[in-house]
Amino acid sequence: MSNHDQLHRYLFEKFAVRGELVNLSHTYQQILANHNYPQPVQALLGELLVATSLLTATLKFAGNITVQIQGDGPLKLAVINGNNQQEMRGVARVVDEIAADSTLRQMVGNGIMVITITPEKGERYQGIVSLEGETLAESLEGYFRQSEQLPTRLFIRTGIHEGKPAASGMLLQVLPAELRHDDEFDHLVQLTATIKNEELFSLPANDVLYRLYHQEEVTLYQPQPVIFRCSCSRQRCGETLMTLPAEEVQTMLAQDGHIDMHCDYCGQHYLFDALDISALYAHGNPSAH
Repeated sequence: MSNHDQLHRYLFEKFAVRGELVNLSHTYQQILANHNYPQPVQALLGELLVATSLLTATLKFAGNITVQIQGDGPLKLAVINGNNQQEMRGVARVVDEIAADSTLRQMVGNGIMVITITPEKGERYQGIVSLEGETLAESLEGYFRQSEQLPTRLFIRTGIHEGKPAASGMLLQVLPAELRHDDEFDHLVQLTATIKNEELFSLPANDVLYRLYHQEEVTLYQPQPVIFRCSCSRQRCGETLMTLPAEEVQTMLAQDGHIDMHCDYCGQHYLFDALDISALYAHGNPSAH
């Protein structure tokens, strides 16, 4: 069975270490579908998507995680949002030319990574990490050192598989335990680091784990599907219009005879004409169009 667009959790029986493996190439392709991003931006969004899926899987409650990179370089923003149901979406904002060989630092400039965790019940948490590492994975590992203080390693791979964009990754994390042996974790990290892109993109999860850890005892749990899902709707767009001053809405309407609300995440357009706007003000409920 293919492991595309599935998240797998696994556990080492003899070590206090848990793992995750995700392949979400189809979801990645849907995020890229409505945009013409430069290749380095595509790769970064793939890395962010893998990282967010892996982080969302660490949640022990219903809620969502947003991982975003902000900077003063030609890439102003790159953001992925995911929830505990593994419903993912993402977008990037490019404001200047980005060369095909641009590094993370060259794209973002002076940048930060903001991780926002929003439980359905409870307090919202936000962590801010400077982009000091050369890669996204290094910066995320710094976040774990600061916030969770549990040794964590991420292995994030993006590329082209069978002619289409592909993104996969793995996470290893030490479990909270009274006794911890760092050399055991290092051993598992070294094994995991040998995984090849092609293996992650194409092999079922049990084959990947066997290739990496065939001398260890590993329990692989039932997978969780990962999907692209945007939360935009005509109703939400109408509610957003109603937060604007009436004069501004009428000015926008006069320009083209309608207002085109465009979703950056999925590319959907919602059109509101004069009758729709009148209905919004009368009932607060955008009519179907």
